[in-house]
Amino acid sequence: MSDVFDAIVGQDRAVAAMRDYVRQPVHAYLISGPSGANVEETTRAFIAALQCPAHGCGACDVCRRVLEGNEPDVHVATRAGASWSVEDIHDIERIARRRPLQAPFNIVVVEDIELTVSGGSPSAPALLKTLEEPATKTIFILTAEELPEELVTIESRCVNIPLQGLSIDAIVDVLVRGGASREVAVEAAASAQGNLRRAHVLVNDPALAQRLALWRGAPDRFNGTAASAAAFALDISAAITAALAPLVTLQDAELERLAAQAKEMGLRAVPGRTKIEQQHKREQRRFRLDELRFGLSVLAAVYRERFHELTTAPSLDARAQFTLTQTIAAIEIVTEAYQRLGTNVDEGLLLHDLALSLMRL
Repeated sequence: MSDVFDAIVGQDRAVAAMRDYVRQPVHAYLISGPSGANVEETTRAFIAALQCPAHGCGACDVCRRVLEGNEPDVHVATRAGASWSVEDIHDIERIARRRPLQAPFNIVVVEDIELTVSGGSPSAPALLKTLEEPATKTIFILTAEELPEELVTIESRCVNIPLQGLSIDAIVDVLVRGGASREVAVEAAASAQGNLRRAHVLVNDPALAQRLALWRGAPDRFNGTAASAAAFALDISAAITAALAPLVTLQDAELERLAAQAKEMGLRAVPGRTKIEQQHKREQRRFRLDELRFGLSVLAAVYRERFHELTTAPSLDARAQFTLTQTIAAIEIVTEAYQRLGTNVDEGLLLHDLALSLMRL
């Protein structure tokens, strides 16, 4: 018999652990994994299993409400700025004191906890205090892509559920079973970087090849002028915006389906619509970040290919030696840009800085 965990691909060890955890819940869990590990989807399934009387049957009203983002006893915390502030954590603490309205637990989700150690006033100590004084019926679900050393104490207060990025083969199999051709599925899976939801969007994205070409052709566009750098940054940003269209279409279809269900039930509006729309915005933000990660990986690969060609040449003259030095510097610049994505940097600023730095080489 299927349940909420059956839709989670490539996380067998984590799913087995979660099936055990839901039978004897504790006050806090930490679900972590790289971009593309489907942390959000896994988190929703785990929460449904925690709230469901049958531990995640997938068929009851509780499971349906959780999976659709309409469960009133599940609260996804939001932050006011780029990082979690102490004031944000105090809001979380107030929510955590509530008693559940109808479900077994009051579940509070705090996403991207690595952002509690960034910003002008790190809020990790406040989050730690909140975790150490939980209400009886409250369960915290924390998520993170990576865990800085500063979070080791918070990590020790939670049951850890590590996830892994999906393999290309696993994603290809899912896409082919869904009706995609193997050729298109392979291209989408390779570009999705282990993210199944993103792969489902990319498999219907005819502009994927054009974005690949845009990133791969970047080194040849820089002619030493700021105008060439600015044009590249604008083109990439526009391409990412266009790439969002299939995801927005998918989200709009979800809202239409929920609206139809609400109408059938005699409701005037979709329950929890605001939460769903906030979730969609977070998903769009993650999609843009994943597009940038993918593009930077492609760009780094281009420079690595050049590095390999230069270092395997029979001999290097002075000009080739200079080109080799430039190539190494370019790899370092792209790597630094990739790392900056973890700091919630503004997309436009990152692309502009990247292009200007590469242009100056």
